Amino acid sequence: MADIQGTSNERECLMAQIKVQGDRVRKLKEEKAAKEQILEEVEKLKALKLELGDESGSTGKLILKTPKGTRDYQPEQMAIRESVLNKVIKVFKKHGGVTIDTPVFELKDVLTGKYGEDSKLIYDLKDQGGEILSLRYDLTVPFARYVAMNKTSTIKRYQVAKVYRRDNPSMSRGRYREFYQCDFDVAGQFDPMIPDAECIKIVQDILTSMDIGNFVIKVNHRQILDGIFEVCGVAKDMFRTICSSVDKLDKSPWEEVKREMIEEKNLDPVAADAIGEFVRMNGGMELVDKLESTSLSESSTAKNGLDSMRLLLKYCALMGCPQSVSFDLSLARGLDYYTGVIFEAVLMAEVRDEKGELIQVGSVAGGGRYDKLVGMFDSKNRDVPCVGVSIGIERLFSIMEANLANTKVRTSETEVYVATAQKNLCEERLKLCRELWDSDVKTEHSYKKNPKLLSQLQECEISGIPLAVVIGESELQKGVVKLRTVATREETEVLRSSLVHSIKEKLNELKASQ
Repeated sequence: MADIQGTSNERECLMAQIKVQGDRVRKLKEEKAAKEQILEEVEKLKALKLELGDESGSTGKLILKTPKGTRDYQPEQMAIRESVLNKVIKVFKKHGGVTIDTPVFELKDVLTGKYGEDSKLIYDLKDQGGEILSLRYDLTVPFARYVAMNKTSTIKRYQVAKVYRRDNPSMSRGRYREFYQCDFDVAGQFDPMIPDAECIKIVQDILTSMDIGNFVIKVNHRQILDGIFEVCGVAKDMFRTICSSVDKLDKSPWEEVKREMIEEKNLDPVAADAIGEFVRMNGGMELVDKLESTSLSESSTAKNGLDSMRLLLKYCALMGCPQSVSFDLSLARGLDYYTGVIFEAVLMAEVRDEKGELIQVGSVAGGGRYDKLVGMFDSKNRDVPCVGVSIGIERLFSIMEANLANTKVRTSETEVYVATAQKNLCEERLKLCRELWDSDVKTEHSYKKNPKLLSQLQECEISGIPLAVVIGESELQKGVVKLRTVATREETEVLRSSLVHSIKEKLNELKASQ
C-alpha cells in the first residue's frame, strides 16, 4: 500500500512540474522570446512527460535519440574527422609539441572562477564520495593545473580531447555540448612575442592544410583593451564585464552591444560611445601608428600593449603570415584568464551544405596569452607564463563534411582484398590473409565460406579497395596468385613468395599516379 501511495505522490509531483513547465513555455511564446530558449524549455517539458509516462500509466516506449547538443558519427563522417585530426596533429608535431592527457572531470574548485560569465556553462556532477566534480569546460585550465601540480617550468604541449559546455547548441554552426578541442600551448619564460607569433603561425599552417578557403586571424591585446576602457572612463572593476560585451561584436551589431553595456551593465552612454570609436577599428602596423597618436598614448597600459602588438606583427611577417593577420580592436575573447595577446581565426568564404543552406561557423580557432593562470593553482602563487591556441575542430568538421557532401569517402584503409575463384578454398584464403597481416598489409576477405567471385570483386569496387588478390585451384598448383588492380581491372600473375613485395610496389605506383 505504501508503494502505491509513493507512486501516486511521485505522479502528482511530476504532473505539477509539467504544469509549471508548460506555463513557462506559454509565457516565453507570449513574450516572443528567442527561439532557442523556447526550444530548450520545450525539451524540458518533453523530458518530464517522458518520465511520467503515457496517460495509461505505463512508462511508455523508449525514445532513441542522442542527448541535446551531441551527435553520432557515421563511418564516412569519422573518416573525415580522422583526416582532419591527423592534419592538425601533424602541424603540432612539426612545431615540436609533445602530448599529454588529463581527466575528463576536475575538482569543481579547479574550474570555478576561471571563465568569467561563461562559468555558468560548466557541467556540475553529483557529489562523488566527498569530491565535488565538474566536467572540464576546456583544456586550458586543466593544463594550467597540470603545470602547477607537476612543478613544470617549460613545456610545449598539445592535447586532443573532448570538453563539455552546458550551452544552447547550434548544430549547423558546429556548436555542441560535447565536442573535441585541439590545443597547443607553450609554457615557460621566453622573450616577448616569439612563442605568441608561432602560435599564430600554427593556426595558419593548420587552416591552409585544410583547403577551406580564405581566412583571417584577428589579433588584439588585453592591455590595449584595458587602456581603451581606462581612457574612456570605465571603472576598473567593470573592465572584465565590459570586455565580455565587446566580445559579442563578432555575432551582434555595435548598437546591440552598446545597449547591453548601458541598459544591462549600467555603463555611462558617453563612455560606451567612446569605446565604440575604438573597437570598430582594424588594420595592420599602420593602425598601431595611428593609435599611438590618440588618447591611448595617455595610458601606460595601452602603450605597453601597442609596443607588444608592433613586435608581434613584425614576427608574424617574418614567419610568413602577414596577409592572414589583422589587428582588430573588436576582438576581446571574454575568458577572464587572458592577460596579453589574444587571437581568433575566422573564415572569409561562405560555406553551404548539400541543401545549399549557409553554414555559419564563426571562429575556427582562438587563443592567447595567460600568464597568471598557473599561479592560481600554486601554493606560493608562482607564475609560469603561457600562451596557447585552440582549434575549433568541430566547426572544421562541419565545413569539410559540406565540401565532401557529393564525394565518396573511403571509410577504411584496406589495401588488399583476398578473393577466391572457386568453392572449398576458404582455408587457403585464411592462410593467405594471415601471411599478409603478418607482413603489415591491410587486408580484408569475405566472411562467407564459398562466396561468388563477382560479389567479392564488386565489394572491392564499392569499398574503394585498390588491390585484389585472387586465388584458384590452378594458381595453387603453380604457386602463384593473380594481383588485380581494381580500378583498371588489370591482372598479373605473381609468385606467392614475392606477393608482399609486389603489393607494396603496386601500392606505391598507385599513390604516385594520384
